[in-house]
Amino acid sequence: MQSTHWTERQRWYKFLVVFAATSQPLLYETAVLWLAASYLNCISRMQGQAYPSRPPSPAGSRQSMSIISTFLHLLLLALPIHGIDVDLDNDDSVVMTARVLAAGVRHYYTGDRPGGVPGYLPPPYYWWEAGAMFGSLIDYWFYTGDATYNNIITQAMLHQASDTQNFMPANQTRVETNDDQCFWALAAMAAAERRFTDPPPDQPQWLTLVQGTFNSQAARWDMETCGGGLKWQIFRFNKGFNYKNTISNGCFFNIAARLATYTNNHTYAAWAEKTWEWVRRIGLITPDYYFLDGTDDLKNCSQLNRNRWTYNAGIFMLGAAHMYQFTNGSEVWKTRLQNIINALHIFIHKGSNVLYEPTCEAHNKCTTDQLSFKAYLARWMAATMQICPFTTARLLPILRASAAGAASACTIGTNGAQCSQKWNVGRFEGSAGLGQLMAALEVIQGLLVRRAPLPVSAKTNRTSKGEVGAGFVRGDLLPEIATRPITVGDQIGAAILTAVFLGFILGGASLLL
Repeated sequence: MQSTHWTERQRWYKFLVVFAATSQPLLYETAVLWLAASYLNCISRMQGQAYPSRPPSPAGSRQSMSIISTFLHLLLLALPIHGIDVDLDNDDSVVMTARVLAAGVRHYYTGDRPGGVPGYLPPPYYWWEAGAMFGSLIDYWFYTGDATYNNIITQAMLHQASDTQNFMPANQTRVETNDDQCFWALAAMAAAERRFTDPPPDQPQWLTLVQGTFNSQAARWDMETCGGGLKWQIFRFNKGFNYKNTISNGCFFNIAARLATYTNNHTYAAWAEKTWEWVRRIGLITPDYYFLDGTDDLKNCSQLNRNRWTYNAGIFMLGAAHMYQFTNGSEVWKTRLQNIINALHIFIHKGSNVLYEPTCEAHNKCTTDQLSFKAYLARWMAATMQICPFTTARLLPILRASAAGAASACTIGTNGAQCSQKWNVGRFEGSAGLGQLMAALEVIQGLLVRRAPLPVSAKTNRTSKGEVGAGFVRGDLLPEIATRPITVGDQIGAAILTAVFLGFILGGASLLL
């Protein structure tokens, strides 16, 4: 009876500490102190019940309790909570866990602070990951109903939207890539589909920003080499211009498919089909439905980088789900979607349903970018289950097992929540960052998709206005900043942003066919 009573207290006290971690460090410390004091009080009572005939010694008890109390206070303040207890079958528990993780994600963002740039993350995080982060926070609002971060999301996305309404702001245009641009558009697409708070009437609306991005990327479809496809880089002066990568083409495919279902415009669907066929013909989708990283158009796309990443599979999976929906249940798209899901086994630890990043995770070689990739696969798994319920039987067990593993890999300390990358080890391993935290947030909050409303369309979300001609300026496809003379500073900046990518590609040359 005593043991059961204390177990119940433990649950409530740990809940308090978790809740406090979403607020101020001082509140966290107060909660830990209360936990220690309550623990001591409970132990004292249990000792009194265990030895009722023993005469109390008030002075000695007070001194002993004071020493023990001081020790436990220091100990508990020094040791964070390792692993987050979450009941995956209890929505309130999942929401509370998501709240803790979202607060941790927000802790990394400094763009709304005095002197900061809205939409920017501090180093080592690149511009594209900020767009991905706001996509995660839009998901958080959608699944939990908590609007805490909505103002900073809107501020950041509108600040980075650009005058051309296509996420090509002057401070990024010369160095951003097609996939960078597209990750911001993915956040805007989610905002439109999920009826996120509309921007002010004098600002571009979410749908307009997605259409602007689509238009600018469709204009870059390159027929000069390999019979089509999008390059990784937008401008010739950036290294990597001749690399046609899967994520850029997958992202374009994804927003085309989602624009098709949102607007019921067959032109978008035709572009999605065209992109799928190009990626398949080049071999970036293998017969087994593995998605390879990319190819060099200087070699006519005859050699393939065979690295396989979770987010490539995820982005095509959700796009295929939308094409299935747009085509009213086409068997072709159903088969493609099922084959993508079948091929996810390469991202699952043997003997479990827990996701991992096989190309880099096992040997702790993942870059800052790659540490976040599982976040997007988890996000798109949940979204796929929502619009194609027949996929739930395959995807939900993976999502649940991965959510449990992710929770066990997180810790809560005075600086809030932190998570490590590996979800199969059952503990926090010490290496933490924004990408790992976003991944844990997405895989856990994705379990709430079962109670979430379906995505809306332009017909049902009349407040998010579109503009089919967005993304162009005075009939010129290139903004002024892309046509003015290149400075040494521009070249240095571009070189820094591409160095990590090229190093990885060159280092993996042995993987090329």
